Amino acid sequence: MMTYSIDQWHKKGKLFTYNGHKIFYQSEGSGTPLVLLHGFPTSSWDWHKLWDTLTQTYRVITLDFIGFGFSDKPKNYIYSIKDQANLVEQLLFNLQIDHYHLLAHDYGDTVAQELLARQLDRQENKIHSCCLLNGGLFPETHRATRTQKLLLSWFGALVAKMSSYKRFVNSFSILFPNHQTRPSDDEMRNLYNLIKYNKGHEITHLLIRYIIERRQNRTRWLTALQNAKCPLRLLDGLDDPVSGVHMVARYKELIPNPDVIGISDCGHYPQMEAPEKILAYYVQFRNK
Repeated sequence: MMTYSIDQWHKKGKLFTYNGHKIFYQSEGSGTPLVLLHGFPTSSWDWHKLWDTLTQTYRVITLDFIGFGFSDKPKNYIYSIKDQANLVEQLLFNLQIDHYHLLAHDYGDTVAQELLARQLDRQENKIHSCCLLNGGLFPETHRATRTQKLLLSWFGALVAKMSSYKRFVNSFSILFPNHQTRPSDDEMRNLYNLIKYNKGHEITHLLIRYIIERRQNRTRWLTALQNAKCPLRLLDGLDDPVSGVHMVARYKELIPNPDVIGISDCGHYPQMEAPEKILAYYVQFRNK
């Protein structure tokens, strides 16, 4: 399985302009378009272990949301899920893509929910399928980490500025209860460097507001899943303390005819921890 360093990933990418800011993206392969949406606080590099395999079958598009990864990270900007959905739609418009499939994780799940909600609003059929990995699909089941709670507090800006590699490792490691699937030291350093790129660590208190948005838009984003016009599948690392087995149980309660596959001995980042399984289950989903 081909993997990429963050320097290799950076060199492969391109830039486009959104609201006056430079946005990093990748587009490779041929076939049906597949859009990959990453999570918080990381970037499109999260998908690098799946990239080469997926691009052999699909035209794969991914991007770093504004405020993340190699994209611009303005300090005076109103970050929101709906704006990130606008960003995705702008990229697809630029690439002349009308119909596509979605594979999303964490923060990207919520952007996917907004895109599905828009499909219902517009009575469109542009999204042909949606596969979700671990994420806070329902605010009542999202168990925020201590760091997330601190970033949401009134002194969140100070917490963001006090960011360090050691603090990042301590807080991020919680997402991987199985030590065998935890990112290596090199991977941890890469993940942190992508957050810190363009001083991104200083705006994490602005990005984290999506947790509040999830509560405010619960009905809209739940309805988007319950009434989706396309097939849905949830692939979930069951050991995830944030959105693991407890979120899967809630998903089965709320979503009609749920298509769910739980992955044991896996935490919050199944595309990094169990990439072979994610590829196999995703291809199976598409072949259905």
